[in-house]
Amino acid sequence: MAFGEIEFISNIYYKMSMSTRRTFIKQSALASTLVAAGGFSMPDTITPEPKNPKAVISTWNFGMQANVAAWEILSKGGHALDAVEAGVKVTEADPKIQSVGYGGFPDRDGRVTLDACVMDEKGNCGSVAFLEHILHPVSVARAVMEKTPHVLLAGEGALQFALANGFKKENLLTPESKEAWEKWCKEHQYSPMKIDHDNHDTIGMLALDSEGNLSGACTTSGLAWKLHGRVGDSPIIGAGLYVDNEVGAATATGKGEAVLKMCGSFLIVELMRNGKSPAEACKMAVERIVKQQSDYKDFQVGFLAINKKGETGGYAITKGFQYALYQHDVNTLIDAEHYIKE
Repeated sequence: MAFGEIEFISNIYYKMSMSTRRTFIKQSALASTLVAAGGFSMPDTITPEPKNPKAVISTWNFGMQANVAAWEILSKGGHALDAVEAGVKVTEADPKIQSVGYGGFPDRDGRVTLDACVMDEKGNCGSVAFLEHILHPVSVARAVMEKTPHVLLAGEGALQFALANGFKKENLLTPESKEAWEKWCKEHQYSPMKIDHDNHDTIGMLALDSEGNLSGACTTSGLAWKLHGRVGDSPIIGAGLYVDNEVGAATATGKGEAVLKMCGSFLIVELMRNGKSPAEACKMAVERIVKQQSDYKDFQVGFLAINKKGETGGYAITKGFQYALYQHDVNTLIDAEHYIKE
């Protein structure tokens, strides 16, 4: 083989490291043709590496509406963190969703307390727990991340911080939720409520933007009729939400205590780091709960995950967990696979 041919083939292999496999195949075919014809000039252009596909994924059927707000930002080239904040704020402000934000079911003292967190592609994070009177706790969590050296503020301190940063104090207990609480008080005599399939839900949202960056948000009013002061997994980084921009992101919904006991979202991201797909990682996290928590049949937990390629997945303990996926300009509600088949 002539020296010019060797030099041209070497250049092709060098370009392979900067190209997709498909581009390499095309270049190899071109190289064979040119060598056979005796021509050794390089092609003028190389097919560019495709950008990561934009995507937003969120928990439950109310994620469909939240996804629309997030996608509006992503579709214009916006930042994933801005997208997830805007998305979950839709759910926080909807009084018909009685497990998140305004109109959320109160604790057993009749007080609506909120938990939320955010995490961006740089590993920055902020959260609030046991926060009252603020319509958008997710935005307070972001302010904690961006304006303080802390990660988590709770209770009265979180409220003081919110008010000092321009958030308005509001009554979040709607007449409908108050009526439901009063009914519960009469029927249950103020006893702590068992955590079952019906008295908890969260919106967790994960987004991948056009720059290939990941962010996430998680927000909830927590367990209905909970003991005053109870905090679940939603504001805890590594439990209700975790983002690693080199690998992927995960979020959780359902019984917060179960997720806290096994650091669910962090576990899923680490499983993806070790080669598991988002769907496989979510399934393995549920199987961890089943193995370690003998009462798993009495409650629901659902996980969602996304990786850097834009691949997504979800899995739950039992039937009924749905999640919303907006990708390729299509917003879809998906019934998650689940462990208990009966």
